[in-house]
Amino acid sequence: MSVHQDQSHSVDRRVRVQGRPVDSYPALSPEAERGSVRRVTVVGEEILRRPCQQVTEFGTPELSALIDDMFLTMHVADGAGLAANQVGVDLQLFVYDCPDDNGIRHVGHLINPVLDEPDPGSRRLVEDSEGCLSVPGAVMAVPRTDRAVVRGLDKEGTPLVIEGTGYFARCLQHETDHLFGHTYLDRLSKRDRKDALRQMEDRREDVFAQRAIKAAGLAN
Repeated sequence: MSVHQDQSHSVDRRVRVQGRPVDSYPALSPEAERGSVRRVTVVGEEILRRPCQQVTEFGTPELSALIDDMFLTMHVADGAGLAANQVGVDLQLFVYDCPDDNGIRHVGHLINPVLDEPDPGSRRLVEDSEGCLSVPGAVMAVPRTDRAVVRGLDKEGTPLVIEGTGYFARCLQHETDHLFGHTYLDRLSKRDRKDALRQMEDRREDVFAQRAIKAAGLAN
């Protein structure tokens, strides 16, 4: 116990933006400040079932605007991550604003991501609660590796390597899955998948109402 406490004092607790620590960062990201809210797609829609296309043009105003809109949409929906096909756009891009298990906040975007497969010897699966903005209201236990490394590009085309542990590792895996046409429901047994869809049917209208209230509050 004391060893763990000693280690925690040495952890750099600064917010990580695009994988790099920064000295200060606002509660609402600058991207979200600039963005507009878009509709979130719901499981069953075809765009969530197919692999997204790679981004080939970088540094464009359209790409920057999409990222801004995704950040605000994620914020309004109380999400930790959001993939482009979740706002109806067929591109390999996701955004995130997510804590890890140490409470360190990670913020950024990643384009054309590739998830490094962990070495089988060091691979540790953790089953923990997971939700999805496209499965509104449902939460299920999903097995994921406790560490993740994702390689990709930023909106200017600069290479990035983002590493995550704990809940942030889960987020990176979840969002990368989306871009290859998978939701977390695909990782569940048939019975658990039915349970998740039943939860969604029961709660989705309440979730949509909460999102609308939050979006309206931003407009005032």
